[in-house]
Formats: sequence, C-alpha cells, structure tokens
Amino acid sequence: MSTLVQSNNIASTSLANRQTAIVGGGMLGLTLAYRMAQQGHRICLLESSDRLGGLASTWKLGQVEWERYYHVILLSDTRTRAFLDELGLTRELKWVETKTGFYTDGQLHSMSDTFEFLTFPPLTLIEKLRLGGTIFYASKIRNWKRLEKVLVSDWLTRWSGQGTFKKIWEPLLKAKLGSTYRRTAASFIWACISRMYKARRTGLKKEMFGYVQGGGYRRVISAIRKNLEDMGVEIKTGTPISKVEKLDDGRFEVVAGQERFEFSNVVLTTPNSVASRICPQLSSDETTRVNQTEYLGICCASLLLKRPLSPYYVTNITDSWVPMTAVIELTNIVDQAEFGGRSLVYLPKYIPADHEMFERSDDSIQEEFLRALETMYPDFSRSDVDAFQISRTRNVMAIPTLRYSESLPSMQTSVEGLYLVNNAFICKGNLNINETISIAEEALATVLRELPIVH
Repeated sequence: MSTLVQSNNIASTSLANRQTAIVGGGMLGLTLAYRMAQQGHRICLLESSDRLGGLASTWKLGQVEWERYYHVILLSDTRTRAFLDELGLTRELKWVETKTGFYTDGQLHSMSDTFEFLTFPPLTLIEKLRLGGTIFYASKIRNWKRLEKVLVSDWLTRWSGQGTFKKIWEPLLKAKLGSTYRRTAASFIWACISRMYKARRTGLKKEMFGYVQGGGYRRVISAIRKNLEDMGVEIKTGTPISKVEKLDDGRFEVVAGQERFEFSNVVLTTPNSVASRICPQLSSDETTRVNQTEYLGICCASLLLKRPLSPYYVTNITDSWVPMTAVIELTNIVDQAEFGGRSLVYLPKYIPADHEMFERSDDSIQEEFLRALETMYPDFSRSDVDAFQISRTRNVMAIPTLRYSESLPSMQTSVEGLYLVNNAFICKGNLNINETISIAEEALATVLRELPIVH
C-alpha cells in the first residue's frame, strides 16, 4: 500500500508496486514501457511535458492537429512497421511515391528519377557520375565503424570530388549541421544514404513513404497509451524531474517539483545533458562522457497554406542565403483531407543548442521565413497562409563526431539500477523513429534483460 510522509516539506511517495521508473515519454520511453510491461515489469512513466510523444507529439495548428515536427515511415523502417502491426495499425498505413526537389542557384529543380538526375544543371556529367557512385558505394558499406574515424568532408571529397562536394554536399551539410559539419564523422552521411537507399523498392527504384491515416503519430501514441494503461502502467505527464538519487537502502528517490517518488530502478531516456544535471551520483568519467555529447537543436515552422508550394515532399536547399534547412511539404504524402483541404508545410532549421534563434521572437523568424518563401516561390502569397507556428527544441540530435561510439558512456551506469537509454546511442543510423525504437529494443535485449520482475 502507498504511504505518504513529509520530508523537508516535500511529499514522498514510496510505492511498492512501482518497480521501475522510465523518465521521458517520447517514442523511446513509450517503447521501453510497452516492452517491459509485456514482460511483466511494473512501470511508472514520467514525462515532463503535458503530453506524450516527445519529438513525435502533436499540437493544434489552426483547426488541424498534427505533429510539431515532420515524420514519415519508410518501407525500410522494419521496427516501426512491426510495432504498428502489434498496435493493429498496419491496415491504416498509406504508402505514397514521393518526389524530391533541389533549390540551387536561385532555381527549383526536380531530382526524382534517373533522367532528372542526369540532366541536373548544376553538375557536370562527371560530377553526376561521381555523386551517383558515392551514393551507391555508401549503400553497400556494412562496416560503419571505420567511417567514424574519417571526417565527412574528407570522405565525400575523396569519393565525389571537389566540384560535387562544393556544389552539393557542403551546402547540404551546412544546412543540416551548421559549422559542426567540420567535426562530423563520415558515418553520419552513410546513415542518411543507407536509410534512403533502402527505402526504394527493389526493381521499381521508387521512394515510397507512408503515414498512419486519420491522425499520423497522434493515433500511434494514443494506441500505445491505451495498451500501457491496459497493462497497468502508470503514466504521469507534467512531471519534470529535477533529481535522481540512490538512497542508502538501495531504492531510488526521484524528485519532481514538490513530490518525491521511490523506485527500485530508474531508466533515463532524456538527453545526456539532462542526465548529467539530475544525476549527481554518476562517476566523474560518466559525467565527462555525457557532458561531451554535442547536440543539434531545431527551430521548425509549421504552415497551413490554402494551396501547395510544389509537387515535392522535400526540397533540399543549397543556396546559403535561405534561412531554412529544407522545405518539407507533407501534403505531398498525406492526403489534404487530413488538413481540411489545406497544405501542411514544415520549414526546419537545424541549429546548435546555444544558437541565438532560441532567443529570437516568433515574429522575427516568421518574417524571415516568409520572405524566403516569396523569393523561392514567385506564386506564393502571404495571403495563402492560414496558420503559422514555431516550435523549438534544444537537444534533438547528438552530433556523431570522430570515434563517437567510443566516447559514449555505458547504458548501465556505475550506479546499480540506474540506466541511460537515449537517442545519443544511435550510432549506426540517423535520428528517426525507427532508430529510436531500435535503441529501446536493443537495450531490452542487453543491459535491461537482467532487471528482476517484482510481483
């Protein structure tokens, strides 16, 4: 039975039926909670925000509810598809062939098939052949760890040539990584190429992207939540954790605001920067390792438009004056009926966690982005905008620097019963929901498999 005592004017709750706390209710924490509950573990899921989903959470944009950041499912996302099948959502998946655009030298070009690739104006024939050869070669690499020892700029220049690197790769790297691309390992571009290459159907060579009809990840998260509640998982949103400490009796005290909870084990799915702040008992080596993880953040605008901008799902941008990383037109995958007949467009900008964009007003960013759209798309008018909102997150993706996997701490910390299982452990892929699910399931098969089940 629960007991409630007072300590330093803070409520302390010791719950015998809460064996393990999972801190973080994003897709990684949700997957861990789901799988551990299936195995019979007693779980309490603690999420700092008022809703589950993390980077896949939804919000209201005008009269539409959809994800704050853009997400799609690829044919190669086997872990995601298997999870959706368990949730009974496979029949709700809709697959759509996509097109890709490039904005370069002030012009919009299509690069959606072999012919368009061969006629792509910015590159010479030799440069195109070297670019295609680089992509094909990267798709065949299996030993990704050796790429951790080479800078991405050096590797791409070697295989694609200086001309292709300057015209295509360098602008794309700068758009995605900013100045940190100079410290990024070649394993990063390998992961990007490998995922997209696998997404093409063998023989057809078409990019097929999918989504869950009737709400996207809102339906997925809702289905996971219902299953968790059916399995007895306690879910507490609006619970930001300020401290995790192991007590003399072997239990963990988790402090959240004016509440203290006690658990047998704690699994942190939060970014390493958060783990360092709330876990004072980590060893000096672990603290050093988690603190040296560099993160990219994101400032992402969501727009509802009365009419579409282009036929492309993604428009890559190589012109340095454009303030966005890319233009993502989700309505070229998702049926416009999901958005009341409107077009949903994302304008992401990936930035370091300490970038000045986190301090700027929404109005100034909106003005900058809209001016860019007016230049890129002559037919675009501000009167086409039904809704415009900006979402920002500081710690989104850990930057895979040289020998990145060797610099990570162990998931099983020096504090027995305390585990770090987060997206920083994505080493052989880039950040996406499929990789997030993979990290959770691989952790369950390794460091978390010895956790005792308390009945």
